[in-house]
Amino acid sequence: MRALWMSGALSLLLWAQGALAGTVLVVGDSISAALGLDTRQGWVSLLQERLREGGFEHQVVNASISGDTTSGGLARLPALLSQHRPQLVIIELGGNDGLRGQPAAQLQQNLARMVDLSKEAGAGVLLLGMRLPPNYGQRYTEAFARTFADVAQDKQVPLVPFLLDGVGGVPGMMQADGIHPAVAAQGKLLDNVWPTLKPLL
Repeated sequence: MRALWMSGALSLLLWAQGALAGTVLVVGDSISAALGLDTRQGWVSLLQERLREGGFEHQVVNASISGDTTSGGLARLPALLSQHRPQLVIIELGGNDGLRGQPAAQLQQNLARMVDLSKEAGAGVLLLGMRLPPNYGQRYTEAFARTFADVAQDKQVPLVPFLLDGVGGVPGMMQADGIHPAVAAQGKLLDNVWPTLKPLL
């Protein structure tokens, strides 16, 4: 009987610790889904390792899908919030919107709604910004990049201005397609996110 009680108490303790630590939900596209790599090599998996090594008990849930847009992420988000009840939502979307030339206003509307839904569910939000190559034209690329800052300022959420800082266009950091980060870049992606992410845990 005592053993049963101790087992139950231990289970309750572990559950409480997990609930206290919380879940970090990453909603992203191929950059966070580690397209072209073993998912264990991606920056999101490296984040889980860094949390564990740093004594954090948070569980990282990677809900990233290659090719996803802000519209797709917005459609998926309510179910993800209900299922995982995250403490923090990391939004890494928008790159595919830009590559498809979708209006910056639509991107902004979708991101803002994702932030609102996350906050309504009791989660904090970290927004990861993206930029487009210059061949999309100065007017569009500037409007695209500004969208992330505008959403972050309007919704009062922290922003990593450019997830691929120090990666995009750097020899050895990109896969052959020139779009997706290579294995060598994954640690740099995490380093770009970590200083802004850590205080939110």
